[in-house]
Amino acid sequence: MNRQVFLWFETVVLTFGFASTASADDAGKLIDLQLQRQAPIKAGASQYHKLQTAESWAPAETAIVICDVWDRHHCLNAVRRVEEFGPRLNEVVKALRAKGVTVIHSPSDCMDSYADHPSRKRAIETPKSAKLPDDITSWCNRIPAEEAAVYPIDQSDGGEDDDPAEHAEWAAKLKAEGRNPGLPWKKQAELIVIDADRDYISDKGDEVWSVLESKGIKNVILAGVHTNMCVLGRPFGLRQMAKNGKHVVLLRDMTDTMYNPKMWPYVSHFEGTDRIISHIERHVCPTITSDQVLGGEPFRFQGDKRPHLVAIVSEYEYETDRTLTDFAAKYLGRDFRTTFVYGREEDGNDLVGIEAVKDADLLLVSVRRRSLPAEQLEIVRKYFASGKPAIGIRTASHAFKLREPDVPAGHAEWPEFDAEAWGGHYTGHYGDELKTTVEPVAAESGHPILHGIPSSAFPSTGTLYKAAPVAEGATVLATGSVQGNPVEPVAWVYTRKNGGKSFYTSLGHKGDFESPQFLRLFTNAVYWAAGKEPPREFAVVTAREDLRRRWVPISLGTDLKSAFGPVLDEKGGPIWFRCGVRIPSVFVPSRGGDPIFFVEGTSPCVWVNGEAAFQWGRKENPLPQFGPRTHSTVDPIDANLLVVRFANLGDVGEFADQFVLGWGASGLVPGPIELQGAWEMRVGDDESWSKPKLPAKFALSPEAYFEANSESR
Repeated sequence: MNRQVFLWFETVVLTFGFASTASADDAGKLIDLQLQRQAPIKAGASQYHKLQTAESWAPAETAIVICDVWDRHHCLNAVRRVEEFGPRLNEVVKALRAKGVTVIHSPSDCMDSYADHPSRKRAIETPKSAKLPDDITSWCNRIPAEEAAVYPIDQSDGGEDDDPAEHAEWAAKLKAEGRNPGLPWKKQAELIVIDADRDYISDKGDEVWSVLESKGIKNVILAGVHTNMCVLGRPFGLRQMAKNGKHVVLLRDMTDTMYNPKMWPYVSHFEGTDRIISHIERHVCPTITSDQVLGGEPFRFQGDKRPHLVAIVSEYEYETDRTLTDFAAKYLGRDFRTTFVYGREEDGNDLVGIEAVKDADLLLVSVRRRSLPAEQLEIVRKYFASGKPAIGIRTASHAFKLREPDVPAGHAEWPEFDAEAWGGHYTGHYGDELKTTVEPVAAESGHPILHGIPSSAFPSTGTLYKAAPVAEGATVLATGSVQGNPVEPVAWVYTRKNGGKSFYTSLGHKGDFESPQFLRLFTNAVYWAAGKEPPREFAVVTAREDLRRRWVPISLGTDLKSAFGPVLDEKGGPIWFRCGVRIPSVFVPSRGGDPIFFVEGTSPCVWVNGEAAFQWGRKENPLPQFGPRTHSTVDPIDANLLVVRFANLGDVGEFADQFVLGWGASGLVPGPIELQGAWEMRVGDDESWSKPKLPAKFALSPEAYFEANSESR
C-alpha cells in the first residue's frame, strides 16, 4: 500500500470511522452548520466566550475555496501535515460539490500548470464583476477589527519546524526534482480531486470574486494552508472576503499554520494553530468543522496528543478570569489544549459554553457560590462521576453553594461538592489583616507537585482559608499559617471515592500569580493531574524577559520610562522597533525615484526589508543628513518591513513623532507620511532581527502595519 493510499485509509477509518458518501438526494438541500465565534466576556476584557450559532446555508449560494494546498512545500513537516488531512479535505469537497456547492481551487503561483485545464478556462471566461472591491487583487495584511488585537504568534522566522538534518535532505530532494527548494510548488496536491466539468481554478482575487458574484454566492468556506499567512492574507482569503461583505467561515480542522515552536509564544505547533484560529474567531470571521459536513468527529492530527484542559471560571473576588487565563497562556501551551468557560457577566450562574466539559480530559474549577442551571450542573456532576482528574483553586471549595437559602427556579446546588470533589472542609477564612505564610510539607518533598519548590516558607497575598480537617485519602502537600492561629492545609491531593484523583489549593489570590513558588506548584499540579511528568526546568516569565522573548506592541507617543519602569534603563542595551508599510503605486512620483524612508531621532540604525538604510532626517528638514539612498528592495505595491534600532533607552527618549516616510528622486519628499500608531518593540542585541527570513506580508503581525491611502498623499 503506497503512502497516500495508507494515509487516506488511516485518516478516514481511524479518525471518523467511515468514508462519507454524498448521494444525489443531497443536492440542493440546506447545509446545517454550527458557526463558532468568540466575543469578550465583558467590555474591554481580553478573555472571550466561545459562542455557537446555528445556520442553514443554501448550496447554490455557497462556495468552498481551497487555498494553497500545494504539491510540495519548502517545509517537510508542512508537507506531512497536508498529506495527513488532505484525504479528509477531499471528502469534504466531494460532499459539498454533490450538494451543489461551488468549488474553487486556488493554488497560488501555479496557474501555468493549469493553462489548458477546463476549470482554469472556466474561471478566466467568467465575466468580470462590474463592482470589484478595491485592492481585491492585492494581499490583505489586516482588517480594521484586527488593529487593536495582539497577534498571538511570532511567525517572522518563516514558521518552519523541521528537523535541520531532515530539512537539508528535503531541500536536496526538491532540487533533484528540478524544483526551487524555496518555492517548490507547481500545482495543487493530487490529494484534492478537481472536477473538470464543474470546478474553478484561480489564484487571482478579481477572478475568484467574479465567480462568486456571477453565481450569486453569499457564503464562502475557506480551507487549506497556511492559516496565519495565505488563508488570511491572499486576495481570495479570509480578510478580503470578510471586509468586502461575504459571509465567510474558516474550516478550522482542515487547515494548518506555519509556526515554529522555537519562536514566541514557545508553545506546541498545534497550540500555535489553535491561537491563530482564536484570533480569527475574535477578529475576522466564524469557523466550522468538517464533521458538520461529513458526520463523525472533527479531524485531529495524529501527532496532537495534548490532553484537553477545560477551566470553568465564575467568580469576581480574585480575578481568576484574568490570572488563570494568563497562566495557561504562559505555562501550559507546550503540552495542553485549553478551553476556558466563563460565567456570563450579567449572570455568573450561567456558564457560557459549559458543553466543552464533556470533551475534557482534565477539569479546572474556579467558581464561587453559584447555583447553575440544573442541566449545566449535571454536566459537572457527570464529569466527576466519570473518574477523570480535577483541579480546584481558591473558591472552588464553595463553588456550588449559595449563602442565600433560596435557589432560583430551574437552578441547582451541590453543597457536598467540597467534601466529595476535593476532600476538603471549608468553613471560612481568617482576617484580611493577617499575613499568610505557606510552607511545603517536608515529609512529602518527593511528591511530583513539590518538584523544584524550595523547602523554605514563602508568603501568600491572600487570606488563609479554614479547611481542616481534610478527608481520609487526602495527602497535604503544603500548609499555611497566620499568627496566633492553628496551621491549615493549603494544598493537597485527594483520591475520590470512585478512584478519580483531585488536587485542590486554597491559594490563588491574584497576588499569588506573581509568586515563583506558587506558579511552580500550580504548574506541577496541572501536569500531575493529567498524568504527565512536571517540567524539569521552570522559569517565571518576567516583564523584562518578555521583552527579550518577543516583539511587544507599542504605540507612538508612549513614554517608555513610564510604561516599562525598571524593565528598561538608560544603559540597558539596544532597543528595536519594527512595522510594516504598504505604499500603493500611486504614491511613486511620475518623475521617478524609489520610495525613501526617513527617520527622525538620535542616529538610529535603519533597515528596509533587511537592507541597511541611509541615515536619518528630521521632519523640519526631511533631506537625509548623509544623502539619499534608494532601495531596490522596496516594493511600491506590497508590504515593506521597516526596522529601527537604538543603542539604548537614552537615545530613544519618548517614542513619539519619530518616524516619517517619503519618496522621490534626489531626496525630494512631497508630502511625507507620518507613521503614527502601533509598532512592535523588543530589547536585546540580535542582528537577525533586522533581516527577515520572508517577505513582510508574511512575517508581520497585523497591528503593526501602515497602509497609505490616497487621502494622505
